[in-house]
Amino acid sequence: MKNAIINARIESDLKVDVESILKNLGLNATQAINMFYQQIKYHNGIPFEIKIPNAETQKVIEESRKGINVEDFSFDELKDK
Repeated sequence: MKNAIINARIESDLKVDVESILKNLGLNATQAINMFYQQIKYHNGIPFEIKIPNAETQKVIEESRKGINVEDFSFDELKDK
């Protein structure tokens, strides 16, 4: 099978963060992009919903990023809830 080359511009901080996550998963960027393309082909579209969250959801997301109203718990505690 012939390979094709894709050139894409990515924000440098995003690239570093994502490549670190991929490394922890045992993947590199090429493998992740191939997986993404396979999923697009399989779903005949983007394999996840793309939408802007409503105002309440946006507020909760922003608060959680700031550590507001966030609880730490263990897996065992979660099982017991």
